[in-house]
Amino acid sequence: MTTKIEIPNVGESVTSGVISAWSVAEGEYVERDQTVLELETDKVTMEVPAPASGVVSHSAAEGDEVDVGAIVGMIDESAAKPAAAAPAVPSTGAPSEDSYPPSGSKELGSRPEGAQDGAPKKESQSRQTLPNGDVKATPLARKLAEEKGVSLSLMTGTGAGGRIREQDVLGFVQSGAGGANAPAAAAPVAGSREITVERMSPMRQKIASRLVEAQQTAAMLTTFNEVDMTAVMELRKQYKEQFAEKHGVGLGFMSFFVKACVQGLQKFPLINSYIVAGADGKPAVQSHNYQDIAIAVAGKKGLVVPVLRNTEDMSFATVESSIKDLGKRARENKLELSEMMGGTFTITNGGIFGSLMSTPILNPPQSAILGMHGIKKRAVEDPQNPGQIALRPMMYLALSYDHRIVDGAEAVQFLVSVKDAIEDPARLMLDL
Repeated sequence: MTTKIEIPNVGESVTSGVISAWSVAEGEYVERDQTVLELETDKVTMEVPAPASGVVSHSAAEGDEVDVGAIVGMIDESAAKPAAAAPAVPSTGAPSEDSYPPSGSKELGSRPEGAQDGAPKKESQSRQTLPNGDVKATPLARKLAEEKGVSLSLMTGTGAGGRIREQDVLGFVQSGAGGANAPAAAAPVAGSREITVERMSPMRQKIASRLVEAQQTAAMLTTFNEVDMTAVMELRKQYKEQFAEKHGVGLGFMSFFVKACVQGLQKFPLINSYIVAGADGKPAVQSHNYQDIAIAVAGKKGLVVPVLRNTEDMSFATVESSIKDLGKRARENKLELSEMMGGTFTITNGGIFGSLMSTPILNPPQSAILGMHGIKKRAVEDPQNPGQIALRPMMYLALSYDHRIVDGAEAVQFLVSVKDAIEDPARLMLDL
């Protein structure tokens, strides 16, 4: 009995994906629910489990784009599960029956036709084994390596679990580091001018199209301000140990900014709105009585923007634990598609990478995005001693907004509202 390996339905807006890696090679045995392949879509990377136990055969290769519902392989359930490896038996000097490759193998030293047990033909007595035998690689990569006459042992795999893929072999060959007569350890050529071309991943393609869409469809403008982080840093220093002890999560800056943005969005609801097509097909404004704030996260495969739902009802601890969980799963490619849908406003923090100032691009169909940046001590007027200069930890804030729906005055006032809440955190507690 055979069972189909089928591409599952990921979500309404996802119709296809790319097989980024087979986790189980052709001819290998797989257990039911064990990951059999990784599928990369324009929104998420997901693991596809085996629907049954048995021996796997592939009908699609790594890198192939496949539609939802497509059959990409089969599982032979009638195949026996391989027995556990037997303990090594000291060699008696003669090769055993099992020491020969299976019939039809292209390995050097395959057993000559007609050879008797324990008495192989003379030319087989000094058998060799290709260095590709013990290396983790896809079947297509092995075939390509044989055709090109290169050793897989010299390559670094980029597939799941370090498995060598077809692209790795091609890149190795193009680099000039291998060949039929290549030495076992080829040294890189000084001044190499290697050029590689890789297909853009579905997620990267989607990110690119959305960023271009934002710039082409919105009247995007950015306004800036700076915020003195002294009060928040002192509050955090004073209570961070108690906070962590009680809630089991660290107190960061993001919770302060999320709550400050919630307050600002409630004061200026157009910033929390979309431009949509009305019933008559003409532009209309879609308002929201909730604040779903998306947090931009650098995932393993690219930028992802998971959403915190109903942040107006969240405590500081809930915000911090939610961001920590979403960030961890984003880096592990374990976010669900539903967790990245929607969002009425976005916050992106380039400061964690060292950015001092930037103009963030809108996350369509949202009307605004707040950019946080690095904290730097700068000489500014001391708020406690007007007319005197003091070194204060300062952060630049940038608000990019769609001028079609948000006026400049409203955008500036929103940013000032966020600044005031951060510089005087008591405003957040008292809802001022």
